[in-house]
Amino acid sequence: MRIGRSILSGTTTLLTALGLLAAAAPAQAAAPLAPRPPATASGTGPVCWYGACYDYVSGRQITDTAGASIRMMQAAPEIKPGDTSSHSLQELALQSADRNSTVEIGWTVDLGLNGDTRPHLFVYHWVNGQESCYNGCGFVSTNRNVKPGMTVGAGSSASYAIQNVGGDWWLYWNNQAIGYFPGSLWSGNYTRAQVVTAFGEIAHATDATCEDMGNGWAAASNRSSWIDSYYLAGSADAPALTVSATSPALYFSAGATATSFHLGGPGSGTC
Repeated sequence: MRIGRSILSGTTTLLTALGLLAAAAPAQAAAPLAPRPPATASGTGPVCWYGACYDYVSGRQITDTAGASIRMMQAAPEIKPGDTSSHSLQELALQSADRNSTVEIGWTVDLGLNGDTRPHLFVYHWVNGQESCYNGCGFVSTNRNVKPGMTVGAGSSASYAIQNVGGDWWLYWNNQAIGYFPGSLWSGNYTRAQVVTAFGEIAHATDATCEDMGNGWAAASNRSSWIDSYYLAGSADAPALTVSATSPALYFSAGATATSFHLGGPGSGTC
């Protein structure tokens, strides 16, 4: 699908507004779900729903915004060998006030989705609380070189952003527009977000998990994975993340500020 010249020509302006001019074959079928962090208290343990258990280290802000961006480390966390139901990821998600509409972008290590244990770029969305699929289900790819499903460099960093432009939700990786979810998927009723979350997520089959979050280093280490440069676009609020962890004995945060935090942990041990 072709997009208008006016949208393409506005990309540089948009990236500047988002604060992104900084550091540096898609799967179309349904894949294991990646539910968003629920509104649970820190330290309450894994969230078990959608047929699996999930642990989160999340930075969240309740606001009203047209978009947000972060920069984060990309890593190759260890997951259980041969386990196609587990994954480890980091992402940025924008949600409606009722949390039923969501747009997401991030990287994931997911054998079941990608067929290997390298980190891959992904996009996802929810409409009226209904799951969709990774890297498809209405997503319009517009970049020949950067596509959802591609591998990203473990140990490097990249910027990730989501912005509503003309009613469509555009996604950006490393300062480049990669495509958009048309606003028509939500019947034009989702054009601003009220919940912004940047987080690490582990999916595992039981309450015990050996999967790494981030790069597996404990958050307190200066070698651990991180999320920083959090920025809001078109919001009256200043960026102000509140960071929490579902299972801080396994996965936790450190060094949190209004716009950044370290996260990680090796889970219950080596897989």
